[in-house]
Amino acid sequence: MDAGILQAAAETTPWRLWECPDCAQRQVVPALRAGTVARCLRCNRLLRRARHDPLGRALALNVAALVLLGVACLMPLMKVSAGGMDLSADLFSGPRSLQSGGLWELATVVLFTSIAAPLVKVVAMTWLLIGLRRRRPGLHLRQVFAWIEWLRPWSMVEVYLFGVFVAYVKLIDLVHIEIGPALYALGALMLTMVAADAVLDRQAVWEALDRQDPAAPHGAPAMADAVNCEVCHVLNPPAHGGHAACLRCGAHLHARKPNSIARAWALMIAAVILYAPANIYPVLTVIQLGSGEPSTIMGGVVELLSSGMYPLAALVFCASVVVPVLKLIALGAILVATVLGSGRWLRDRTRAYRIVAAVGRWSMIDVFMASILVALVHFGGLVTINSGFGAVAFAGVVILTMLAAEAFDPRLMWDAAGTEQDAAT
Repeated sequence: MDAGILQAAAETTPWRLWECPDCAQRQVVPALRAGTVARCLRCNRLLRRARHDPLGRALALNVAALVLLGVACLMPLMKVSAGGMDLSADLFSGPRSLQSGGLWELATVVLFTSIAAPLVKVVAMTWLLIGLRRRRPGLHLRQVFAWIEWLRPWSMVEVYLFGVFVAYVKLIDLVHIEIGPALYALGALMLTMVAADAVLDRQAVWEALDRQDPAAPHGAPAMADAVNCEVCHVLNPPAHGGHAACLRCGAHLHARKPNSIARAWALMIAAVILYAPANIYPVLTVIQLGSGEPSTIMGGVVELLSSGMYPLAALVFCASVVVPVLKLIALGAILVATVLGSGRWLRDRTRAYRIVAAVGRWSMIDVFMASILVALVHFGGLVTINSGFGAVAFAGVVILTMLAAEAFDPRLMWDAAGTEQDAAT
């Protein structure tokens, strides 16, 4: 594909009828110049941000991210020494140590969120953007981009990096530490991936794919009961029996997420049940000179405070204590208001839902910190750190709350309140 076609693919059609994914308001979105944005008229959700050269710059940044990820995976992360013994750890050491300690569930979560999901996401995005430069991109690229969108919240490089930082602070008083090349690569990788997501115009990707397939839906059906695709956000004709698939990306179509409220309640209640053992049972146990010191989540915060690390203690307290509690309270309030059909503070509740969906992943800081400490500190009778059931339970809380937010359909708030309700109240 030449540069002229790529530039045309990055531009919008003259107009498009768009259904807001948060409040179901349908509105016409005109062609956008680079640097401009379109927001929902009813709930103020960002619908699209047009970028200059959204495909070319994203490709360059994803290639750079792939190189940095390779360096981060192959080089040492940190080296520690104590009592004449030296140990080093890489990105895979944490999952391996957790697995050998019998915590295979936690090992799987750490491996997936810190290595597998970022790797698949970067490789798939690079493959997709290279494919768009070919004269005949494969139709499989639509499914590839759908997978990338699903993986986006589970790729936690930036959260893992903060976990490494917290682990580093905790290790200063126990062992001698040397930072390895992988940690610098990981920092550069975080910045590169954030920049790659920032410069990418997702709708420009879908439009580039549309231009390669004349059968793809470019406009919007005139029917009032047209169904919005949750993956590519194009309106499709209503289905008449059976399971309908999006004409553009092939995703299953639903007017609203099936059993959304029931699934969100079930997942949230499960998270509440796990929250108690997550705070009661130890996340870590430090065994120094034969005596053990179990540490809970709050115990870790107190340790940071006693060491004078007040900003870091505040970060861990907010991510590991405040955020999970507020997420559960906010989700519960949103679900109750939806069930009751309340029309009050719809915009505020929609904004709260967006925050809940965005910040939940940051609670994984303690889980990543535990995986690094377990991998680095096992010096026999001198000092050893083991992870406990509290870390498994806490990881379950984080994952369940993320799934609960994903299961809930915010459009149901507006449906339950009635479309004529004043959004500003």
